[in-house]
Amino acid sequence: MNFFRKIFGSGEASSDEENESEYAGTSAQNSHLSLDEQFIFNFKKNGGKFLYCENTLEVAEQFENILEENDWFEKEALCYESALFHLLEENKLFYIAPSNPKFLLASCENLIADEGSILFSSKQIRQNKPNDLPANIVILATTSQILPMKSDGLSAIKRKYERDYPTNITTIKYFEKAKEEDFTQYGSVAKNLYLLLLEDL
Repeated sequence: MNFFRKIFGSGEASSDEENESEYAGTSAQNSHLSLDEQFIFNFKKNGGKFLYCENTLEVAEQFENILEENDWFEKEALCYESALFHLLEENKLFYIAPSNPKFLLASCENLIADEGSILFSSKQIRQNKPNDLPANIVILATTSQILPMKSDGLSAIKRKYERDYPTNITTIKYFEKAKEEDFTQYGSVAKNLYLLLLEDL
């Protein structure tokens, strides 16, 4: 997936201006983009913040950059996945029964290319609805989790969990406040979302 390096450089997020120039005029031909490019285009169009990571060391570095940018060091975080606790512990974040978490740290089930959304289940967010989650979310995902459509994501969940099938399967699609006249986002919950995308293909 060399195009990640070409577009974003190693471990760097592109600015909105770079994103607009890179994809100027591509919305009409969005279907002709590769699956990965389609996801990134739609995800950033929805207001998501994207950080490409080539390895786990870069994931840790970019996570620290997010904490620094938002002044979240030594604050409370919400996290239900023991595999991610080390990122919180290394940065002195409190995650056991937080009363006022600044952000959610989670993985996801899949990344949905055609709508630029993140697919979750109870494995990541328990029984919380999007409204119940913190306004800020940091997601760790891999390039192999990018799938064309939501139906592909649901099929992948069925294959992955033959037993102990998860509940509360939901997507989060909007990552910035909607303009008042944008009726398409009516009733949706906007989240300030960072995606740490780890190259694994």
